[in-house]
Formats: sequence, C-alpha cells, structure tokens
Amino acid sequence: MSERDRGGAGRRPPGRRSQRDRTSPAPLAPSARLVARDVVLDVDRDDAYANLLLPQRIREAGLSAADAGFATELAYGTLRWQGQHDALIADAAGRPVDEIDPETLATLRIGSHQLSRMRVPTHAAVHETVALLRHHRGRAGFANAVLRRLSEVPAEERLAAIAEGFSDDERLALETGHPAWVLRALRRSLEREGASDELPVLLAADNEPPLVQLVALPGLADPDELGLEPTASPLGRAAPSGDPARIPQVAEGSWRVQDAGSQLAALALTRARPVADGERWLDVCAGPGGKAALMAAEAAMAGARLEANEVAPHRARLVRHAVRAIGERWPEHAPRVVTGDGRRYGEGETAQAFDRILLDAPCTGLGALRRRPEARWRKQPTDVPELARLQAELLEASARALKPGGVLAYVTCSPHLAETRAIVDRAAALGLRPLDTRAVVAALAPGIALGETGDAVQLWPHRNGTDAMFIQLLTTA
Repeated sequence: MSERDRGGAGRRPPGRRSQRDRTSPAPLAPSARLVARDVVLDVDRDDAYANLLLPQRIREAGLSAADAGFATELAYGTLRWQGQHDALIADAAGRPVDEIDPETLATLRIGSHQLSRMRVPTHAAVHETVALLRHHRGRAGFANAVLRRLSEVPAEERLAAIAEGFSDDERLALETGHPAWVLRALRRSLEREGASDELPVLLAADNEPPLVQLVALPGLADPDELGLEPTASPLGRAAPSGDPARIPQVAEGSWRVQDAGSQLAALALTRARPVADGERWLDVCAGPGGKAALMAAEAAMAGARLEANEVAPHRARLVRHAVRAIGERWPEHAPRVVTGDGRRYGEGETAQAFDRILLDAPCTGLGALRRRPEARWRKQPTDVPELARLQAELLEASARALKPGGVLAYVTCSPHLAETRAIVDRAAALGLRPLDTRAVVAALAPGIALGETGDAVQLWPHRNGTDAMFIQLLTTA
C-alpha cells in the first residue's frame, strides 16, 4: 500500500519513550512527506536545486513509484506556490514567515500545499505532516495549530481577504504564484512582441509541471528508435512516464534529458551554416553540460572539436560526465573540458581562435520556472543589474575570441529584456552584427510559432512547449 493510499508517512510516531530515547531520538523512517519536506528545506536553507536533489532523495529513500509520485508533486508544487503558501501561513500564524524557524516553515509549507492544492484528506494532511516534527514538541504544537487554522477556512477565501487593498499586479502575483517583479518583467517582454494579452496564459503555463524531454545525441542515437512523441526540436522526444534514468539509452549516455528549447539553442549555432573540417568551437559557460554534449556530438560528426569551459569545478565535473560518451565514440574529436572564468577568453592565444562560440550566459532563470519552480523565489530584482554586467562582460570576451566570419550564439534561459535585448544591443560596438536567427530556428523546427522579435528568437512555454529561451546569432561585422 502506498503512502498516498494510506494518507500516512510510513510509520506512526512511536509511543512513550525512555529518557534515553528522548535525548537520542531514532531517525524518522523514509517517507514521501519527509523527502518532500527535506527538499523544500534544503532549497530554502542551502540554495539547493530541487530538480537535482529530489531524484537523489527519492532513490536514497527507496520510495515506491506511487510514493515517489506523491513526493514529486508535493515538493515541486510547494516550491511553485511558495509565495501563496507563505501568505496563508503568515495569516494563520499571526506572524511573518521569517520569524518561523526553517524546519518548521518547510513543514508548514508542505502541509499548506496538501490542504489547498492536493486531494489529501484533512486529517492526514495535518496529522502526518505534524508528525515530521515529532522530536520537537513545541514546534509540533505550533505547526498543528497553524495547519488546523488553515483547514478551517478554504484557501480561496483566506487569499481573497489577504489580497484586499492590493494593487492589480500584487493580486495577480498572489493568485498565480509569481513575485510581482517577475510578473512585470514577463509582461514587458510580451509587450515588445505586441502580445501582452498572453500574460495570463504564460503565468498559467509556468505553473504546469512540464513533460520531461529527451534529446538523441547525433551519431550515438536515432531520434525515432524509441518510438516517442516528437517535440519542438528535430532531435527531441517526449520521455515516457517514470524515471528517465531507468531508460537504458539514457543511462549509457546516447540519450539525455534536455528541454527542447535548449536543444534548439545549441542546434541554431551548430547548424547555422555548414561546418568546415577542423573548426574550433567554444562553450563559454558549459555547466552542467546539456548543450555541451549536444554540441560536442555535432562537432565530432563534422570533424570539429569543442572546448567546454566552466567556472565552477563541481559543475565542470558534471560537464565531463555529460560529454563522456562523445569522447568514447570519437576519441580524436573528444571535447576538451576546462575550468576558469569565461571572461578570460579573447586574450593571448584565445584571441580570434574559435569558429563558433556558445555563450549561454548566467541569468535569472525566469524562463525555466516550470522546470525549476524555486527560481522565482530565489532571485530578486536587485540581482538583475549585476547579472547584466556579467553577461555584457562575457559577451565582450566572446567577441574577442571569435574568428573573423565566425558565429556566436548569445543565449539566456530568461526573457527579461535587461538580460536579452539590452545585452545584444551592445553587439555593434563589439564589432558584431546579428544574423537572422528566426530563419535558422524556423528551418530546424518547421511551423514553430515565433513572435515578433526581430532577428532574435524568444521561445515561450505557452507557445512552444519549451523553456523561455532567448537566442541571438551574431557574426563579425
């Protein structure tokens, strides 16, 4: 029987314990609620990434398929709607959430999500969630009182009362689970395309759990060999239900998990024009390695070679793992993975050294809110200017490193205009001019819906079923 069926956490809290037991309590048995709560806690306290952490915790806990599904829905849903849950919790607790200790707050968040957005019986949602704090009686009592108050009034009624006196944007932000500044940034980007009326559909799409998408690496796999539904990318397919890591081709590295938007960003660069034998390619910010693996396979098949750079050593290790299969298949064209600040390129021996450069710049990640729901709460508007400065500096370095006549792809997983248009508007001063990126992407994905974005491409989840990737191809003036 799954945890979902029994509405429980696997084991009931034990009865009265000895003094020794109270001072050295036994650890909680692994359960779906415990896994979800700890992921929510680690995201909040340690800036962990849920999409990396949750599958690992599920495997470590040995959850059944049903309980793994429950934990996934609970963790991702709680993170996605965190702003709304925090408003509900603060109202029921009579205090701001930043006055609640992190473990209790994470527990309350998953409890609020079960009560307001999952079909979990009220008793189970309260009792089994509070049981996660059983070793902290004071915290457990507080959590029990707050969750019982939340269960007494429908969430919609409580939220309507909370929103009284809010501006239209603040009310829409609360209703859709987006910070108001993110909502405004998305609206401005849509307005540039004359599509501001699409904002409600976009916000709704951000809150829909995305389908897992796969890419068949060229030369290692055939996109049609698994009989899966196609995506927006010519190499992409929709993954079947379940853990994609259990697919043998994914485990061996010939297929990878990758959003179709990321695939199109890499392919726009690799297929913008025919590849000459011996070309040198550069991925400036390669971690965690998805685009690097696709580019490395495309390069090796055409007689080119990729250099994949990553500033963080632990992410560079992920890149090495991602491209391992390419090096094994084509040893003479094995990608070179290096570690260092991407802004060092374009000086000395790297000046005008590369035929193709991918700059997938660090950004706010506002284009991947479906896939990384915590991203909307992790960044603040004050982060944007610092990121924009870094993006501009990386673009300058990439321009110096590009061979005359070469192709540079500026890519972000954000539609924020300060991270997209404002950056590529600097290209002319760097000796670069735009290429017709729309024509390249339209050739890769015939019939794809592309908004009015000039030479660039801005993908959207509600239109294209992809992350909101921005892609601009550039060449020397």
